[in-house]
Amino acid sequence: MSSSVTSSASSTFRVGALCGALSGLLIALPGLVEAFTGETSATSVPLALAPAFALPLLTALHLRQQLAAGSLGKIAATVNLIGLGLFGGAAFASNLVLFYLDEDVVDETLTGPTIPALSGSAAVFAVGCALFGAAMIRAQVFPKVPSWGYAVVLPLFAFLTALPDSLLTSALHVLVGAILIWLSAALWRTAPAVEHTTDPNRIPV
Repeated sequence: MSSSVTSSASSTFRVGALCGALSGLLIALPGLVEAFTGETSATSVPLALAPAFALPLLTALHLRQQLAAGSLGKIAATVNLIGLGLFGGAAFASNLVLFYLDEDVVDETLTGPTIPALSGSAAVFAVGCALFGAAMIRAQVFPKVPSWGYAVVLPLFAFLTALPDSLLTSALHVLVGAILIWLSAALWRTAPAVEHTTDPNRIPV
């Protein structure tokens, strides 16, 4: 029974790591391209899909550190999952719907409760990222640099991506993508260890 459980956990971590790496690439590469071209149809599609692939990563990260993170980890993961769902929906609508509409139509669409709803989604996502990043820092299961990056950079990303395209927003996309890829690589390295032990010790950087 113990062997099957650890094998299942290992598979979950690997899938989460692969999805997380893909999410990071879908954020970083378009951000790099947009630094030279601005937003295009080719870059808006991967940016719209990236949050969906981050969900398995977030779930796997939480499962990997849940014993070390304690109650803070559970609360942080819950808030972050809700925020990621809301923010991901907003990103999908922005990149695959609003992007193709005329500016007058967009201005007319973004009236009433729309702007407060989008701002609220970004706020929940930002709080969730800050909390989950703090949980990772406290648990010391994952490397410190991407853990701090998750706690600091992703909340900024939640609000600054609403700004017009610039080198700053492109750099943020690349940085967020790099953080997700780093965490995914760290998570992937834990999978073989989990197959042989149930002790949630900190992994090497």
